[in-house]
Amino acid sequence: MNIEVVDSPVGRLGVVEDGGYIVRLVWDAEPEGEQTPVLTEAQSQLTAYFEGRLTKFDLPTLVHGSDFQRAVCDAMSAIPFGETLTYGDIAKLTGNSAQAVGNACGANPIPIIIPCHRVMGAGGKLVGFSGAGGVETKVQLLRLEGAAGLLI
Repeated sequence: MNIEVVDSPVGRLGVVEDGGYIVRLVWDAEPEGEQTPVLTEAQSQLTAYFEGRLTKFDLPTLVHGSDFQRAVCDAMSAIPFGETLTYGDIAKLTGNSAQAVGNACGANPIPIIIPCHRVMGAGGKLVGFSGAGGVETKVQLLRLEGAAGLLI
């Protein structure tokens, strides 16, 4: 397992690579192992995202978990930059309850790259975020994207 660090407006992010795939994104990490081509690209793309130059990540990710967890992560990954869906919207796509979707979003191992911050509660309510800082970080990411009317 290799970890590379990216300093960002939402904290020091550790991108974790294993076997050529991004498998986690964690806060307050330290570099570990080798600097791989996948990690170099992840650093580049995350920097571009936070600078407003990238709207869609193109990185190899691998989500360990159930088929349902992977389906929810796929649905989140399909939400375009600057747009949001609700847990209920994803529940309809996956054939599960909004509560189950919320739990799967909360277990997202690769926040930001798999944009769980783009998933809102019913009526656009700001709830939950699987990364450090909780809802405050979610608001910061949505503002960066100009999403959910959070332009202030």
